[in-house]
Amino acid sequence: MENIAELKTLLSTPKKIVIVSHRNPDGDAIGSSLGLKHFLTQLDHKVTVAFPSEFPDFVSFLPEANRILIHDNNPDFVENALEGSDIIFCLDFNSLSRIDSIGDFIRAKCQDKVKVLIDHHLEPEAFAQFTLSQTKASSTAELIYVFIEMLGYEHLVNKELGTCLFTGILTDTGSFKYSTSPRLYQIAAKLKEAGVDDYALQFELFNAQTEKQLRLLSFCLSTDSMQIFDEYNAGIIVLNKRDYEYFNIQRGDTEGIVNFILKIKNIRFAALITEQPKIVKLSLRSKGDFSVQEIAQKYFKGGGHKNAAGGISYAPLRSTVEKFKKILPEYKEALTKEDTTMTIV
Repeated sequence: MENIAELKTLLSTPKKIVIVSHRNPDGDAIGSSLGLKHFLTQLDHKVTVAFPSEFPDFVSFLPEANRILIHDNNPDFVENALEGSDIIFCLDFNSLSRIDSIGDFIRAKCQDKVKVLIDHHLEPEAFAQFTLSQTKASSTAELIYVFIEMLGYEHLVNKELGTCLFTGILTDTGSFKYSTSPRLYQIAAKLKEAGVDDYALQFELFNAQTEKQLRLLSFCLSTDSMQIFDEYNAGIIVLNKRDYEYFNIQRGDTEGIVNFILKIKNIRFAALITEQPKIVKLSLRSKGDFSVQEIAQKYFKGGGHKNAAGGISYAPLRSTVEKFKKILPEYKEALTKEDTTMTIV
């Protein structure tokens, strides 16, 4: 962010600020947004956090989570906040299309608002006056700490702010399994120094599943919902509308299920394909240097990161699954070659 001094001047006097993030917000979207809110509030700004849709219950313990506005539930509240704002912070997405009708509203009604984009996805759209984009960052939560540091306000990082950022880092790195760097561990240490109890936080995030969620996981792994394609080192789990009705699947219930396929030693590419009311959703994950971002973008109107991406299909579930299977031969060489990034010595 080359013009950080200009932004610091803007933030030197109280402003009305709205923080927005993407639909189906994950731990990073929520943690980075709430962390930024805790920071900006200390600078005497009036801050509102808004998402297009509901967030998973497993992050509801985060401080100020109960004050998040949901556009699906209260569109007028969100749009009034945007219209009355001075600055709009856009976190954890690279294009206004990722925030659905909120993005449409910003394009149509908020041309005069100052916009700040902080994100780690590829190919950020040029809609903001201020942009902090680092695709090698582990998470947007990591970048929020970097942003605070760039402004010279590290001393304002406290336990509440740090807990939110640590949540984003934990969830986007799979508890420090992906996209790590020496810089990330330095930031994690700083957050612990600010009072973050990482043990308690890990327990809250990853040991709070319901019986229903465990039974759903058992169903996914023990039935033909899971298919393994050994010749491609790939696997899928498929859930249809009947499965959603039987298990009463709600937002967040399928979180992390796709990663269980990657626990199989030779599997390098995994997908969770779920039948939604109007679309089919794909969550793609990979190991090593195999990029699922390319597949999501090329075939499923999506995007994301090298090892974690998502997409959608407007075709029926069965057709989408068949399309996915037909793609695999194209990537056979990349999926079956030796990957030196996963070699310890």
